[in-house]
Amino acid sequence: MAVDLVMGAVGSLISKLGKLLEEEYKLQKGVSGKIGTLIKELECAYAALHKVGGVPPDELDEQVKIWACEVREASYDMEDVLDTFLVSAEGGHEHSDHESLFERLKKLAADAYNMVVSGTIKRRKITLMIDDIKNKLEEAKLRCDRYAVDSIVSKPATASNVDPRLKAMYTEVTQLVGIGKPSSDLISKLSLSQGGEASNKKVKIVSVVGIGGLGKTTLAKAVYDKLKPKFGCGAFVPVGQNPDLKKVFKDVLIDLEYMDPKMSILDEKQLIDELRKYLKDKRYFIVIDDVWKTETWKTIKCAFAENNNESRLIITTRISGVAIQADEVYNLKQLPFDKSKTLFYKRIFGGEGTHPDNQLDRVSDEILKKCDGVPLAIITMASLLLGKSWGQWIELCNSIGFHNTNQILSLSYYDLPAHLKTCLLYLSAFPEDQVIDKNCLIWKWVAEGFVHKKQGNGFFEVGDGYFNELINRSMIQAVQSEQDGIVYGCRVHDMVLDLLRFISREEKFIVTISNNSEATLSPRDKVRRLSHQRRTVDLTRLDHHMDLGHLRSLIACSCDYKGVSLRSFEFLHVLALENCKVLEGCIPLEHLESLVHLRYLGLRGMDISQLPEKIGALKFLQTLDLEGTCVKELPSSVGLLTQLICLRARETKIPDGVIEKLTSLEELHISGILRFVKDLGKLSELRVLKANFLISYKRMQTDFGHSIRNLPKIHHLDLRGIGAEMWEKGVLSRQLQHLIVPDSRLTLLPICINPCDLPNLTHLDLYLRSIKDYDLKILGVLPELRHLKLKSDPSDRNVAKLTLASTASHCSFQKLRYCKLHNSTVQFVLNEDWSVSFTVWQGSANVAFGSKRRDECRDTPAVMPNLEELVFLVRVQHVIDMNCGCDNLGLEYLPSLQKVKVHFMTADTNHGSRKKVKDDLTNAVELHPKRPTIELCYSSSRFGY
Repeated sequence: MAVDLVMGAVGSLISKLGKLLEEEYKLQKGVSGKIGTLIKELECAYAALHKVGGVPPDELDEQVKIWACEVREASYDMEDVLDTFLVSAEGGHEHSDHESLFERLKKLAADAYNMVVSGTIKRRKITLMIDDIKNKLEEAKLRCDRYAVDSIVSKPATASNVDPRLKAMYTEVTQLVGIGKPSSDLISKLSLSQGGEASNKKVKIVSVVGIGGLGKTTLAKAVYDKLKPKFGCGAFVPVGQNPDLKKVFKDVLIDLEYMDPKMSILDEKQLIDELRKYLKDKRYFIVIDDVWKTETWKTIKCAFAENNNESRLIITTRISGVAIQADEVYNLKQLPFDKSKTLFYKRIFGGEGTHPDNQLDRVSDEILKKCDGVPLAIITMASLLLGKSWGQWIELCNSIGFHNTNQILSLSYYDLPAHLKTCLLYLSAFPEDQVIDKNCLIWKWVAEGFVHKKQGNGFFEVGDGYFNELINRSMIQAVQSEQDGIVYGCRVHDMVLDLLRFISREEKFIVTISNNSEATLSPRDKVRRLSHQRRTVDLTRLDHHMDLGHLRSLIACSCDYKGVSLRSFEFLHVLALENCKVLEGCIPLEHLESLVHLRYLGLRGMDISQLPEKIGALKFLQTLDLEGTCVKELPSSVGLLTQLICLRARETKIPDGVIEKLTSLEELHISGILRFVKDLGKLSELRVLKANFLISYKRMQTDFGHSIRNLPKIHHLDLRGIGAEMWEKGVLSRQLQHLIVPDSRLTLLPICINPCDLPNLTHLDLYLRSIKDYDLKILGVLPELRHLKLKSDPSDRNVAKLTLASTASHCSFQKLRYCKLHNSTVQFVLNEDWSVSFTVWQGSANVAFGSKRRDECRDTPAVMPNLEELVFLVRVQHVIDMNCGCDNLGLEYLPSLQKVKVHFMTADTNHGSRKKVKDDLTNAVELHPKRPTIELCYSSSRFGY
């Protein structure tokens, strides 16, 4: 069981006490029984806290809140006591590589003697520890009985809660701001045919997905009102977080004007049958609003009969997992700033959304920045400011003031399971608008005990699942690399962050101190987690205002760090000093070796030049992050950190003999001239390897290739400076998902890159000297490929062609979403048999543009069905030399295309030629029915980019 917000460390305590019974500790008589009783008591407390955690705080009795808080705090104290014993019980001396054999034998002899002498002392310590924990738990149990927690859980409701989305369903469309384009886009996705095309006759489902307060209900209602007259019947029905499905089905029937007295006595199955029978021959348009769970949607969907009457359904949801159940997904975006301002002023001043007083501009801009284009937030703030003076505007601008918005966002928060609540709340430790590195965040969760291994999945896989679920629930926003399309981090929406910080303060989960805020705590309060943001970190001064003796996490972001002895923070699990500047004269990591519980040491971006030699004493350290530091070389004692899971040291030299000892490593970032390439093959747990090598010898490259073949769990390979020799007999793990090797100039596509050997490959970045037909054929059948970057020599004159079928069973590049072709021009040409040729060429190959026009086609065939972004090269001089236009690239055969990026090579050309080719390219993109965006990147180079 993991540590979490609701249960504190109770679950973790149960696991550790169970381990204490299982391990070979010689316990004093009666202690085993005491531990067994203690575990049962903790399990009861766990169940009670779980029950309390299922109720929103504003519905809990105050006495229950106090009791739950005390039990959680006591559980942390209990775990500290237990952890201290377990650390001391590990015992033994660590030795340095510089110790002589005699010194080591001397220590071993001393250890053998001490084992006999200290055995009784250790057993006595266990007894005292168990008694201490038992006393703390007994005190909490007495309070539980006194407060009658079992009978008091939630307050009686004083009034019924009104669904905050109800008003949106009855807003006049003329009052809506910024609804035009989203409405048009959504209607386009519904694909109502003009001429009765057979493909549009079937029932089609479109989902609208986005965070709470974004206006999903408003948009769906506007589209429903506009299109309903075109259908035979329709219904608009909200579902909600905990739906009564019988009521949902009845509401649909009522909206459809199906009136039958027996409806009130029917069960779910019978209601579904009635709906299917009623809708069987009708052309219907139904909106199912606010669906939270996939299972709920699957049940509701059963009620809608398939027919060929061009019926349509819209579902709105905050959950991506629900959204993808539809035939098409519409991601609703925030309002642009100009529309936000119009909505804001329209709510306050009425009319067309203008305001009479220019002095309001500055303060309103600050407010709108906080609202970040979320209509609900804008309307809420406007409502608060209505009728208030300019001075009151400033006052309100500096306060949170998002009560109604938080009410809606809190629905999403309290719907999370306990472990996700805890992981999400941890994000309140980071500054506003910061991109939070995904991997670093997950390793912090692991270090805190929020993530535990599951059957068949390691720490990171479980944590990655938590991260993805928070994205799926629209609680965090994924940040994706433009270079490789990989989600590397997340942002937290300002309003969500406000909510998290509010809850964190109430629950005393994390204390956050920044330049704009100070902590308001009683000296009696134990601080478990402390975050500093953009300020000077002086822990000595803070120690007078709060109890830091039980600190578990210390996170400092972009701060001036005033070094202090770390000896006082013996229970610290996470020490993250990120992008911090060490003040002159300070020793930043003094007594680091005393942090015996430390699991995470993150110093990324810190101006630190060396690590203490005694870092090897941190026997439980799991993550060491030195990215962006000035540390030139790791101490040799790092080899003693046998529980290290993640090592990021791309700018740091690693001593010989260290890597082979770190056999628990799952993530490794390294660079430089590596003499230990053979040792990499011993890291059998490795999942991620990012390496920038300087390997000049063929033998070393061959050894490295052999090491890679011995990594059965590798998921991500990002290799720079690797020669082609490594791939001669290359064999890669079938688990591999990301292969990034952008600077190995390969003559041939490596034989290991094929659908049989790499069935899970999603991202591929390669440099092929020349792209051939065979290469396109093999790459096209990689079953999971979503992101492809191919680079080729700009002087190559080869032309590669692949015929693409439009049938799903034979479709190449079935899942590809992003395609970037360095130094290559592309074209899709319609053939006589209505297949499409995908043509790629480099340099000045003798190829002319040309394809059958879309208006000549009976039906436009669809290839690469999921491709959203295409990046390629056009040489203006080549177009001129071939005396052809490039206004017909065949992009209309890519049905999902959203963006086209063209590297526009203009060397030795005049303005008129450049303008004509530019206009042709723009026309080629505008031929596409979805009108994707086009971006032109100009270069005067004669070579590639």
